[in-house]
Amino acid sequence: ITMMATLNLTSVNPGSFMLVGIPGLEQFHIWIGIPFFTIYLVALAGNGILLYLITMDHSLHEPMFFFLFMLASADLILCTTCVPKTLGIFWLKAQKITFPGCLTQLFFLHFSFFLDSAILLGMAFDRYMAICSPLRYTSVLTPRTIVKIMVGIVGRSFSVILPIVFLVKRLPFCRTRIIPHTYCEHVGVARLACADISINIWYGFAVPLMTIISDLILIGISYSLILHAVFHLPSGDARQKALSTCGSHVSVILIFYTPAMFSVLTHRFGHNISLTFHIMFANLYVAIPPALNPIIYGVKTKQIRDKVILLFFPKGRQ
Repeated sequence: ITMMATLNLTSVNPGSFMLVGIPGLEQFHIWIGIPFFTIYLVALAGNGILLYLITMDHSLHEPMFFFLFMLASADLILCTTCVPKTLGIFWLKAQKITFPGCLTQLFFLHFSFFLDSAILLGMAFDRYMAICSPLRYTSVLTPRTIVKIMVGIVGRSFSVILPIVFLVKRLPFCRTRIIPHTYCEHVGVARLACADISINIWYGFAVPLMTIISDLILIGISYSLILHAVFHLPSGDARQKALSTCGSHVSVILIFYTPAMFSVLTHRFGHNISLTFHIMFANLYVAIPPALNPIIYGVKTKQIRDKVILLFFPKGRQ
């Protein structure tokens, strides 16, 4: 049976694909790689510092920071899944990627995207509880509840994305093996197949869109209730603090969802958008949010800002 399965797999699945990079900008790949490398280093350093501080500092062992820990982890998965391979294409002409490697990259790319979306929803719920029901906050968001939410977030992302791997794995590839992209993503790989991919197109379009829209609606409801509660706070100081915390969340939500929605919609309807622009945008989308998120939280969240200063300038703080 194993022998037959192997024979069947080799006849249907290609040994490898070739990732072109950014079509139309091949001669600039070396130079384009420099800002991408810099952004990637910022993402690694920023998220690494966040993970270190939240792990080591017991005063940061609160629900909000556990969600932030998850967000930093998901961001590291997102940018590490794509950026190192992209730099390999830009600088080393390492365009080849095996079929299992392509499926792995595809899985972790989409998995971390859905993880990010669900974590942002979890963070919105956390802020809602902290501002609208402060007396019930610690009794509702207990460590056990946080673990359950984390398991739910990972479980949802995994169950939504796993079918995509099998939807691509079943396809026969008998035409070109050249992907006009810097990384493997679902619809881009499926379009190379010599078979009907309508189920891939619709699953790849409907599921992300439904998930993003439902998350966005729930986030919107949370923040509407939060704003309503904030403007009824008696103290101007408390109002300012609540708005500052929510401001960082809203910034991250906009940075994440705006390009995500654009990317999903252009895949389905954006036939007039140039491929060069689309691929360039898709690369910025996997590199920039993971680099910006820790900076936004570092600047906007007082506890994290103080801990970062203490980490780098221990003698400067008494």
